Amino acid sequence: MNTKRRKISAVTVGLLSAVAVLVIGLVLALTIKPRQQATSIEESVSGLPAPEITDGVRGEQFGVDKNINEETIDQYLKRDDAVYRDMRMLIDPGNYAAIGGDSYLSGYVDGFEVVPLPYIVNVSGLPAEVGSTYTGKTLFTQNNNGEVKANYVESMQILEDLFPKDKYIFLMCGGAGYAGMTKDLLVKLGWDANKIYNVGGYWFYEGDNNIEVKKTDDNGNVSYAFWKVPYHEIDFDRLTLR
Repeated sequence: MNTKRRKISAVTVGLLSAVAVLVIGLVLALTIKPRQQATSIEESVSGLPAPEITDGVRGEQFGVDKNINEETIDQYLKRDDAVYRDMRMLIDPGNYAAIGGDSYLSGYVDGFEVVPLPYIVNVSGLPAEVGSTYTGKTLFTQNNNGEVKANYVESMQILEDLFPKDKYIFLMCGGAGYAGMTKDLLVKLGWDANKIYNVGGYWFYEGDNNIEVKKTDDNGNVSYAFWKVPYHEIDFDRLTLR
């Protein structure tokens, strides 16, 4: 009798163990599967390739994206989950004509809004031919060690309003330099690098959504219709110094 009871007990324990394994498996399946599904759903909803720096000089120097750039940006315009920022000034003191560009904002891609980088942070490292850009008041100051300091109490709030952290951010400028600097600054201040794309430069854009600002009349006279530009101005006189 004792032997039989031991055998029954062993069988019972085995069955209980098997049941326990099944229960644990079901629990894990219920907890892990939804996470995997959520990730795939999120990726499919965004429809965006992950940011990836392109090869060559434009990637190394400016960080232009390999998949979303001047050639492909038209496919990704006017998304509700994204903001579009052109980082140029209306008139930049730098001599960008010396490198084949334009110191004036001659046009922009429809859907982008202009937020001048030189008003956000001091700019350095421009090509020698360009010289210096704007050197006035800025929301932030970055020193030679790369450390960033907010100059105004409202600086970070303004930055978060202009570049919402819960959105994908597409950056552009004239030749890609200001866009790359902006991405570097945002990442340094806590933004997610995987949601920011350096689209490159307007000077190389040949898509279907060009808004021309530069006008040349029949006599060859040049003017700029800046009234067309969706422009974000920063009124430093109304901000509170830290």
